[in-house]
Amino acid sequence: MTSAQICIMLAIVVYLAAMLGVGVWFAKKNNSVDDFYLGGRKLGPFVTAMSAEASDMSSWLLMGLPGVAYLSGLAEAGWTAIGLAVGTYLNWLIVARRIRRYSTRLDAITVPQFFSKRWGDERNLLSAIAAVVIIVFFIPYTASGFSACGKLFSTLFGMDYVTAMLISAAVIVIYTVMGGFLAASFTDLVQSIIMTVALIVVLGFGVTSAGGMDAVMSNAQSLAGYLSMVNIHDPATGGSNPYSLLTICSLLAWGLGYFGMPHILLRFMAIEEEKKLALSRRVATTWVVISMGVAIFIGVVGNAMTKAGAMEQLADAETIIVQIASLISHHGVLAALLAGIILAGILAATMSTADSQLLAASSSVSQNLFTEFFGVKFTGKQGMVVARGTMVVISLVAAFLARDPSSSVFRVVSFAWAGFGAAFGPVVLFALFWKRSNKWGALAGMITGGVMVFVWKYGVAPRLGGVFGIYELLPAFIMASVAIVVVSLLTGEPDQKIQDIYDEVKAM
Repeated sequence: MTSAQICIMLAIVVYLAAMLGVGVWFAKKNNSVDDFYLGGRKLGPFVTAMSAEASDMSSWLLMGLPGVAYLSGLAEAGWTAIGLAVGTYLNWLIVARRIRRYSTRLDAITVPQFFSKRWGDERNLLSAIAAVVIIVFFIPYTASGFSACGKLFSTLFGMDYVTAMLISAAVIVIYTVMGGFLAASFTDLVQSIIMTVALIVVLGFGVTSAGGMDAVMSNAQSLAGYLSMVNIHDPATGGSNPYSLLTICSLLAWGLGYFGMPHILLRFMAIEEEKKLALSRRVATTWVVISMGVAIFIGVVGNAMTKAGAMEQLADAETIIVQIASLISHHGVLAALLAGIILAGILAATMSTADSQLLAASSSVSQNLFTEFFGVKFTGKQGMVVARGTMVVISLVAAFLARDPSSSVFRVVSFAWAGFGAAFGPVVLFALFWKRSNKWGALAGMITGGVMVFVWKYGVAPRLGGVFGIYELLPAFIMASVAIVVVSLLTGEPDQKIQDIYDEVKAM
């Protein structure tokens, strides 16, 4: 191992140790299941904002977006970022306040529990189905996070992939099992800071290595369609291809996913005071817009670095920040430590998402299935043991699924995002803003959205293609919304008590 690799390893080890330290610190603050899963609704506005966005921005922020921009220019990465930025803002603006208010009024500590209590579902069928949806989509989503960590360590240090994956997974599991929601939230805050540092340092070094901003822009302008939002650069031919309106709509549809993300909705529910959500919204939206913009521009800079001979042509464009960090590490001990922080940023992007997913999945099993649906009662201490044990079991399943190093991280993330967006997004919106909706409509919408994601992805799109090749989230979201409206209108109105609570929350 070279001195640069040792420095990088040291920086990463310090980072991992710090995450474990946070878990130990918050372990003693979890006195109940409510504390473990929702932090007792004690999050401050800044932690709420950065935790929500860090748990959202997985490794695709530091790998996917720059990689796409490096190869094909602004169009694909840009429209995706615009969709996500708009979705982020609207989620904070129209959903956050109402779901914080509603979940507090109903004393709901998980998203599935909120669904059941919102519509007076005494059998907790809604909660159980929602829990199944979370398990179906979150376990492979978590597995993709474990896989990304394993690939990073394996690439950097020549470690066995499975060993590297298991080590990183163990760290995530330990601090999350010990510290619960508060540990996950505060580690997410730290991880968002590290991601920010990584983006800034990589951008600065990249621009300098490419020969300055003028050289970067001159290179981008010389590539056909590279800076266009309606054309996409073709690296194989050197030409450009038109970017269809259908494709643009498909990418913008990513923003719809925010309304149904359980790990983000939980942050809204956990803030200490509703009035602080406005500050959280401004902080979160600003960070998302800037971080995605910088990530995309790093791809543009990376292409200029290759043109200038400062970096070889990348076989895998998604490793661009890893490669730039490697170049930085050759400039002395301090630079190597800085490179380690950058690589820890990639690790942080993945871990900040995986810990939140583990919490959401384990709460679905222990709280929503065991306690609410099957009626298994636990004491406070028993509930904590079950919650933590469930998380360990889910982690083992996710690690098993992640054992194959050739698995596609981003394909899984895209599909899971669509699944949650379609199954939960319409249900959340109608729960908060349509008084006439009922439990049967919500159930129909949830099932329709979840099933249509599979049907469209594996049935409609590959067989019909063309206009039907759109991202599965959009058609599934629309069909789920239609199902909620139609079934709600065909069945009876919700009980008067449910309607009164809706009016009470609306008037707050």
